[in-house]
Amino acid sequence: FSATEISLFDPNDYLLERRLRRSAQSKLVFLPSPNFLNIDTGLLGNRKPYFQTAFYTQQRKDRRLLLDEEGKPLGGQWTFDAENRKKIPKNTFIPAPFPEAKPNSYVLEAIVYVDRHFPHNPGSSEMPFSGAYYPTTHPEAQAALDQFIQERMPLFGDYEDAIKAQEKTLFHSILSPLMNVGLLNPAQVVERVAASKAPLNSIEGFIRQVVGWREFTQLLYRKIGSQQRSTNYWQFTNEMPEAFYTGNTGVEPIDQTIRKLLKTGYNHHIERLMVLGNFMLLCEIKPDAVYRWFMEMYIDAYDWVMVPNIYGMSQFSDGGLMTTKPYICGSNYILKMSDYPKGEWQEIWDGLFWRFLDKQRETFRKNPRWAMLISTWDKMPEEKKSAHINRANEFLQKLFG
Repeated sequence: FSATEISLFDPNDYLLERRLRRSAQSKLVFLPSPNFLNIDTGLLGNRKPYFQTAFYTQQRKDRRLLLDEEGKPLGGQWTFDAENRKKIPKNTFIPAPFPEAKPNSYVLEAIVYVDRHFPHNPGSSEMPFSGAYYPTTHPEAQAALDQFIQERMPLFGDYEDAIKAQEKTLFHSILSPLMNVGLLNPAQVVERVAASKAPLNSIEGFIRQVVGWREFTQLLYRKIGSQQRSTNYWQFTNEMPEAFYTGNTGVEPIDQTIRKLLKTGYNHHIERLMVLGNFMLLCEIKPDAVYRWFMEMYIDAYDWVMVPNIYGMSQFSDGGLMTTKPYICGSNYILKMSDYPKGEWQEIWDGLFWRFLDKQRETFRKNPRWAMLISTWDKMPEEKKSAHINRANEFLQKLFG
């Protein structure tokens, strides 16, 4: 049998699409993927940097999402981001991420295959969550969506950016791997969430992640992904140290985040961006190595999501095509958003932060907020500045050998 034409869903992966076209003996017809809500990159506009907020607001208007009868945003504002930054109080109950279930035949088969063929790879084939594996069928995925809406979504908005050292999932949905493989589609998820009885800041915060960031990211990939992945704004050349695969850097928030990742294949967005990505940038690891690490380590990693998130958001390697400034911070932000105790790790983190700020001062001077920090550094006593630089250099020398 020889087909003259083959129809398939758009993989939204230009390297894979190129391979498919090169290998196919028949004409390929790519259909819009139900895994996304948009295919028109014109929705991003032509202004650089491309702004997620403007895109998200227009999507809300076009899709009549969370609007009143006059077309204005429910609650009087388009985003409740400022209300998504609370620290989780002690003894707060954290619900399970998925319904308890024994491994089905697909999971059992996968465990045998992985243990046989990838025994030395990072991670583990053991149960990633207490009493549950990731869903592998649509009914299981539907049950996971139901459980998120009922049990975790009410507090999702308040603690969206929070971190707890010993908790793997908190109030996050863990639906990205399910949407990325088509066990759920985003239209279905958004409809269910928008109709829920959760607080508005939770509903809006979640819809912003899907209709805002997820769609914004995949359209950016379509439009400028090939450009982004060839950038190295900082000209960094360091390879990824082995310690980032094992969780043995000696910096507790980094190591604990990696330990959770090795167990589950998952961290939430703040752990990825402001803990791991931030720290890798301060360590001057080259963006291609950061991209490869994230692609290797995460269950929801695909080219369309990791290229913009790594080269654009996390590492600012594209020089500002989708953000106006690098996402870096000192130890105070980690302490503010988490329950990590103070310790020696702060000295390392802050040393790396000030060292990076000083080395890249010409970039940071262009931003008024960062220019104030440059001024703070310049006014710092020389003895204190030397202590920061020496602590950072000692750590980097040990990290890279």
